[in-house]
Amino acid sequence: MTQFTLLFASLLGGLAIVFGAFGAHALKKILTEEQLKSFETGVKYQMYHALVLLLIGFHFKLETISEKYMAISFVVGVVLFSFSIYGLVISSAKNKKLRFLGPITPLGGLLLVCGWCLLFYNILITS
Repeated sequence: MTQFTLLFASLLGGLAIVFGAFGAHALKKILTEEQLKSFETGVKYQMYHALVLLLIGFHFKLETISEKYMAISFVVGVVLFSFSIYGLVISSAKNKKLRFLGPITPLGGLLLVCGWCLLFYNILITS
């Protein structure tokens, strides 16, 4: 589980750089200011949580069920949250908004909150 977490952290971190550059250069010409800000929000949250995944991958053994759920909550949460934002923004810019992605964003956010709560719990019980 630790290797999975660290691999996903590095993948999400690297993709955040790629998507950030893509948004700043290629998408800047076709997105509105509001759409660009939404896209950047997805990139920021992706990078923040890539860093959190690195920290928990190095700090926790990720053997207990609560530690595993913590890592999974962060991974699935950031994928649902950030990638649904990317899909919504890009499809909206092409006038083909993928509306089914709308409810996925808050579900991803909820999983991120669950990850943070489980991080709190895991730190509390190991102290």
